[in-house]
This record gives sequence, C-alpha cells and structure tokens, in this order.
Amino acid sequence: MAVTPPGLREALSPNQLAKQEQIVDAARRVLVRDGLAGCTARAIADASPLTKSAIHYYFSDLDLLIDRAMAALVTDFLAELRTVATKYDDPEERLWAVLEAYLDTFASNPNAAFGWFEYWVAVGRAKHVRAAEAMLRSVIELLTDLLGDLGIDDPRARARALQSYLLGAIVQQNVRRRPFATLREEIELLCLA
Repeated sequence: MAVTPPGLREALSPNQLAKQEQIVDAARRVLVRDGLAGCTARAIADASPLTKSAIHYYFSDLDLLIDRAMAALVTDFLAELRTVATKYDDPEERLWAVLEAYLDTFASNPNAAFGWFEYWVAVGRAKHVRAAEAMLRSVIELLTDLLGDLGIDDPRARARALQSYLLGAIVQQNVRRRPFATLREEIELLCLA
C-alpha cells in the first residue's frame, strides 16, 4: 500500500506533477543524507534540477513536501521488505527475514534512522501527525500480515508491540550494535511466546 499524505496533486498538469515528483525525490535524498534539519528549500533545490523558487512554487508549505518525501521513503522501505517476504514460502522464515532486513536497513544507514526519528519528533511537537500516522499504520499492516500468517492470536496488537520494539531496537543498535540472533530471542519472547 502506498503511503500518500495530502498533497497538491489536484488540478496539476502532467508536467507539473513530474516537477513535483522531482522535488519530492530530491527531498528524499536530502532527508537521508542530511536529516530533517538539513532539509531546506535551498538544499532540496541544490539536489534537484529545479530552483529554490520552483520548490516554493510547487510546495508553499515545506512541511507538506517533507511529509511527501518521508511517505515516499516509507513506501520504498515497505516495498523492499515485501520483496524480501516473497522469497520465502514458510511464514516463520518470511517473518524473520523481513525483520532482519528491517533492522539492517537502519543499521546500514544510521542517517535514515535519525531522519525517521527527527521527523516523528518534529510532527509530534507541531501536532501535525496525520501523515506520520498513515506511515506507521502501513508498517503495522505489513507486520500484522506477517504475524497473521503464523496464526498468532491478535496479530494486530502484537504487530503494534513489535513495531514499538523495532523502533527501540533501531535506536539501541546505533548506540550498541547487537547481533540479530540476540534481537530475535527478544522478539520471540515479545511476539511469539
């Protein structure tokens, strides 16, 4: 499921939509590279073929642009996890492969983890959480599907607990990396016991 926060998609020509997508793509790259604080109109313009004034023309609200860029990052992340899932017929193997890929994504790119958390903190402080909630729901849906395939009782509640654990594990892995086998034992206690 694609995560699309509200945008300026109404009444735009195909050319204008393409320019918006160029801007969103540039904002994605800036978010991953520089984090939320570095995601300015100037930095986005520098990462795209468009000017700073074009950024403001297509996105008069930089928060909306950042919501769209984060949603695109989460959509890509979920697509990668679903690709991993398709490689496994056994539901348990599928779950563990997806969870390992989930954690590896952030371990191999700490800036992605920091950007994810910076975004959540910023939207929480601004009380502008609608887009972030949609992203979180989409991650929980994937986890619910994976746990549901195992026949676990109340897979949605366990998926929410698992997502909370994974978010904490991402932070901890940036402080003190632990092998996936150790994390797996903890996840088994949390979700499969």
